[in-house]
Formats: sequence, structure tokens, C-alpha cells
Amino acid sequence: MKTDILIVGAGLAGLALADLLEQQGRDWMLVEALERPGGRILSHELVGENFDLGPAWFWPGQPRIEAATSRFGLTVFEQYSQGALLFQDQSGEVQANRGYASMQGSLRISGGVGHLVEAYLKELPEERVLFHSPLVHVEEESDGIVAKAGNQLIKARRIVLAVPPRVIAESVTFSPALPDAVGEALTAIPTWMAGQAKIVAVYDRPYWRDAGYSGDAMSMCGPMVEIHDASPVEGGPYGLFGFVGVAASVRAEHADQVLDYALQQLVALFGPEMANPKALLMRDWAQEPRTATERDKAPLRFHPAYGLPPPLRDLWSGKVIFGSTETARTFGGFLEGALEAAETVAGELAAAPADKLAANL
Repeated sequence: MKTDILIVGAGLAGLALADLLEQQGRDWMLVEALERPGGRILSHELVGENFDLGPAWFWPGQPRIEAATSRFGLTVFEQYSQGALLFQDQSGEVQANRGYASMQGSLRISGGVGHLVEAYLKELPEERVLFHSPLVHVEEESDGIVAKAGNQLIKARRIVLAVPPRVIAESVTFSPALPDAVGEALTAIPTWMAGQAKIVAVYDRPYWRDAGYSGDAMSMCGPMVEIHDASPVEGGPYGLFGFVGVAASVRAEHADQVLDYALQQLVALFGPEMANPKALLMRDWAQEPRTATERDKAPLRFHPAYGLPPPLRDLWSGKVIFGSTETARTFGGFLEGALEAAETVAGELAAAPADKLAANL
């Protein structure tokens, strides 16, 4: 198979880049290791409604995602934050209105962020997107590269790696081998939120709202350290989600116990009505090899300073390009960062020759 530009990864960055290249009339192909698009974006149906098991928020002042939701006619609404917030100390004692609603003013997409992924995918020619095709090897040639993705050999002038840098470092080989500085730079870039696990509990009524609570809670004893309302813009079913503070190695071995303790925590925080959810689910991203590496399983204590470090620039004379959200300079790690990365790469490619591979190659 031949193409001008091979994109690796059908997360938001890869899909948005493919969309921009399609608008430019470029020759491209997109390969994805998983059977689904979205990468770290996953809107999962529970009790007839979608709940985000990956990223759920964006913020005012992020122009690219604002433009995308407007373009696709997606409904945007503000994170629910009305009512008292709760704080649970190390002994488990619950106090009201200590602290602040940390996500107040953030924005969500009705039906989940997965709707944005689906909207981008619908814009792309089906034959140009290959699922179940993990990239395993890239070989440099004089006029481009040859990539092995799944059972396909794909020849391209350039390859754009729109997946977490650490995943590339661990799962893809290069010939000739990349310089040590490149490998060090790749492994030094933390994959945003990759070490997290998220629990979602779904109910037929918003019992916390009925009791005058916003659903916001911070806890020093866990297992969920931060909880927020995850309900749809209107109507039910209603939900809460929480970030799990238990170490990745522990929750991998004791997932059922973590869920049991999480349910007890919800009862302690919001009342006995919380004891019987319609659904209770944990998504542990640290156990997803296409998202997290061993380095990512330690939780991040701060938002990294993202961007594209010098060793990852102009690799193989510009034949290899990195374009995940972690490479975005301004909004790295966020949904907006994925769109920023796609925009940056598309701009670079627009300035490069668009000649297709010679027919005799």
C-alpha cells in the first residue's frame, strides 16, 4: 500500500489531522491499533446514556474545540456545580462546604466526548482508515518510510505518530535505530492521565442533588480522591464519577474490592440511597498498553510542561513527525491540545511538497 502521509493513531489528534488533510486534498491513510476510534476518549453506554470514562471536560478560551463542537452541531453545557460540596478527611468524617468546586465553569459535550470522535470519523473516507492495525516497525528509505502496521506494509513519504510518545518508545522499532537522545526524549514525556482509573456510578435519581449537594467531593481516605457529577445535560439516568487514588498495582489485583469500597464511600458522602446504583464501573487506563507504560502508572502530581523537545524535531529529515496532544505547546494534554497538535502538523505538511510517491516505487 502507498500513501503520501501515514497517520498513526485514531484518537482525537489523529482524526482531526486526517480531517484537515482531507480538506487540503492530500493523500493520506490512518491506522489504529484498537478496534475503535478515540484513544483515551471513551464514552460508554450505561443504562441508556453515555458516560465519559476518559476525558470529559474542556474550558472557555479553548478555540479549536469550541469551533469543532459548533461545526458538528454538538450540544455543550456547563459542568453541574450547584449545591454544597463535600470534604472527607483521613478518618472518613464528612464536612460540607470546605474547599471549592474545582471544575465549576468547565464544559461538557452532551452524549459524551465520544460524539466528537464519531463526528470526525464520519467526515473521513472509510477506506482510508484501518483499525486492528498496530504499528510495530518503521524503516527509512531514501524517499520516505515503510511502516508495518498489523498485517500491512505501507509505504509513505511521511509518517505522523499521533499516539503517546512513551507508547511509541515501547512498542515500535525503527531502522536505522533512533539516536539515544530520541528514545530518552520519548520516554521523558508523561502520557497525560494514563495512570488514572475512573469510577462511574449511575442512578435513576440524582440523590445528591435532592439532598442539596453538587456531587463535588474531595477525599483524603478514598478510594476515590475526587468526585464530580457526571449526569447528562437534562433528564436521567444520573451519575457521579470519581478519580481513584489507589495505586495502579493494587487496583489491578483488587478491582472488585476497590469498587466495593467506592460504593461504601458514596454512601458515606451522599447518603444511604447511594447503596444501589443501576451501574457501577471502573475503567483503569493504567492497564491499557496502548495508553500507559510502566512509567505512566505513577500518578502525576502536576501538569507537565508539554511541547515538542528538540530531539524529536526534523527526525529523518522530516519523514517522522510526532503529533499527539503531548506535543502541543499551549494546551498539551488536553482535548484542545490534541486539536492544536493536529493543526500544527497540518500546517507543517501544507508547507511541504505534496508530490505522491513515484509510480515505479
